[in-house]
Order: sequence, then C-alpha cells, then structure tokens
Amino acid sequence: MSQLIVIGYDDQHKAEEVRLTLLKMQKEYLIDLEDAVVAVKKPDGKIKLNQAINLPLVGATEGSFWGLLIGCLFLSPVFGVAVGATSGALAGVLSDVGINDKFMKELSTTLKPGSSALFVLARSMTPDKALEELKGTGGTILKTSLTHEDEAKLQAALNEAKLAATAV
Repeated sequence: MSQLIVIGYDDQHKAEEVRLTLLKMQKEYLIDLEDAVVAVKKPDGKIKLNQAINLPLVGATEGSFWGLLIGCLFLSPVFGVAVGATSGALAGVLSDVGINDKFMKELSTTLKPGSSALFVLARSMTPDKALEELKGTGGTILKTSLTHEDEAKLQAALNEAKLAATAV
C-alpha cells in the first residue's frame, strides 16, 4: 500500500529541492514514487501545483501519434494529428493521476504566503537510507499515512537537520 507524506517548508524553493533528492533516490532504487508534487503558495496567496508529470503534454503526444496513424488510414494525416493532439491534451487535463489535486489545494491553503509543501506518494522505500538522505532538508510534517512511530522518526530526522544547520 502506498504511503502519503506531506512536508511543509518556509521557503518557496525548498520543496522542489527535496523532490529532486527523492527523484535521485528513486534512480538509486531507494524509493518507489507513485507521485511527487510541489505546492507553492505565492506571496499573493495563490496556490500553484508543480506536477512531476505534465499530463496534457503526455496526452497531446499520444493523441498526435494515434491521430496520425488513423489519419493516414483515411488519407488525412494532418487533420488526424490535429484532432488527436487536441483530444489527447483534453484527456490529460481532465485526468488526475496520483494524489488528488483538490486535496493538495485544500491543504495548501493552510500554508503561509511564500512557502511550499511537498506531497509524496511512495509505493515503497528503504526507510533508514531514505531518512539519511532527507537529513539536512528541514521542514515540518503536515499530513501523513505513516504509523505514529515512523512519523516520529521522520520528524526527528527533519528536526535534527534544523539543529545541525543552526549549530554551524
């Protein structure tokens, strides 16, 4: 079963840095991410979700391919590409994969302006190595589906990083 972890940061860019760390960890097979989204609350109070996968672009690309293929069958490949790309992009906009966008936006309203949050949906991970990699990132757990014990370990690792940063 996938685990949800939401970590809030006081900085607009810190959540994106940590997401890059998680993506690096995924390449090293330390974590298996289902989704990782950064939510930024702008100084004007607007919330921007930075998805890991651009679904409209993926849909448009796939739609273009299938439109070209079907268009070639009916001797109108250009029209087929145009219709395929449009329908694929529309399907990408209307689909929601991974963490629910409405949930992320609702939780992000609690953030201070100028801050960010990292929403992670992980299928599996190597906890001790993941915690070691996340030391030094700071942040506060906002929501999680981890056990109380695992949540405490994660928050302790995040707090340890804050203490180490202020001690220098």
